[in-house]
Amino acid sequence: MLRRLPPALAALLLLAASAGHAAENITLVSSLPRTGSANVQTTSLVNGIRLAIAEAGGTITVGGTAYTLTYLDWDDASPEAGHWDPAVEIANANKAINDPDVMVYIGTYNSGAAKVAMLPLNQAGLAMVSPANTWPGLTKPGVGEANEPECYRDHGRVTYFRVVPADDIQGQVGAQWAKELGAASVFVLHDRELYGLGIAKMFRLNAEKLGVRVAGFEGIDGKAANFRPLINKIRQSGAQLVYFGGTTETGAGQLAKDLFNAGVQAKLMGPDAFFNKALMAGAGDKALEERVLVTFGGLPPEQQTGKGKAFVDAYRAAYHGEPEGYAIYAYESAKVVLAALAKAGKKDRAAVVAALAGMKDYDGALGTWSFDANGDTTLMVMSGNTVRAGQFAFVKLLGK
Repeated sequence: MLRRLPPALAALLLLAASAGHAAENITLVSSLPRTGSANVQTTSLVNGIRLAIAEAGGTITVGGTAYTLTYLDWDDASPEAGHWDPAVEIANANKAINDPDVMVYIGTYNSGAAKVAMLPLNQAGLAMVSPANTWPGLTKPGVGEANEPECYRDHGRVTYFRVVPADDIQGQVGAQWAKELGAASVFVLHDRELYGLGIAKMFRLNAEKLGVRVAGFEGIDGKAANFRPLINKIRQSGAQLVYFGGTTETGAGQLAKDLFNAGVQAKLMGPDAFFNKALMAGAGDKALEERVLVTFGGLPPEQQTGKGKAFVDAYRAAYHGEPEGYAIYAYESAKVVLAALAKAGKKDRAAVVAALAGMKDYDGALGTWSFDANGDTTLMVMSGNTVRAGQFAFVKLLGK
């Protein structure tokens, strides 16, 4: 879906592109699901990337040469699937690999899509920077599947980086929060997908470590019209909290609505994929008001300070709306990519990868952080949020 840029931002990008008469080009691409229910969230991510490029003036000087920055917004979803599609994702990766001007691949949104793209991009030596992938196995040995992350690294080379904390951290703080809220037993659901099943397992593991009884652990059909057959089982289990490892695309809103309509008193907790406007649309305010709990990496927009607040203010001015949760991560991804390009000293994929790997104490919108040896951010800040008056509301910092 094509979206018209705000006039002021479009003008800034146009002027920037002609500034300095940069004759050569450096291309950044993003691969995100632009078709389907994730569109609202990914539009906000794309806006964050565009804002970072606009703030750079649309050009960058690398090794004394001025380059025009070109940004391509690619869709990795298909109308048939209604969400990310493996065939589309691999086609995007190959298209980027075969374009010598492409220096960085920003994406993906879904961890499953990352698993498809990481190895070919790695073999091509093309840096991949994700603002949203949270599956631990993409980077961390001994946490995911048996062959992860080695299977994504040709000869052990790390070319994948992410600016968002992984699910092993989120599962831990979510379980701790549930215990702090007095939940003696929880019913854990998942959508059977990589991200959803992964975070559900992390939550269950940590809940059990904390002595919280897991009353049930079940996969659901995220495309089901409703989850009423499951509600009685949850009620009969006596669980005081329901945890759903899933997304707004795989039934989070409908689950919240069905729990509320059935009069189930247990609150619903979910991970960062709940933190978007699609949850409101899918559930309705009454089903969410003080009843849904959401863990999220970092702080929501109203809690930002310093460069984080400057990003939120700039986003509001450019797009006349609020940034979705991951917009700041997309903005930070683009900003650190631009810093790495300048640091690389030449238009060269290997040099860009080396610059990203060596990025330490980066002072950005998310705070001061570094990439570790696995390409993970050193940031560990998580927040707990709920819904009040139809809006997400910050509750507390988690894991502190």
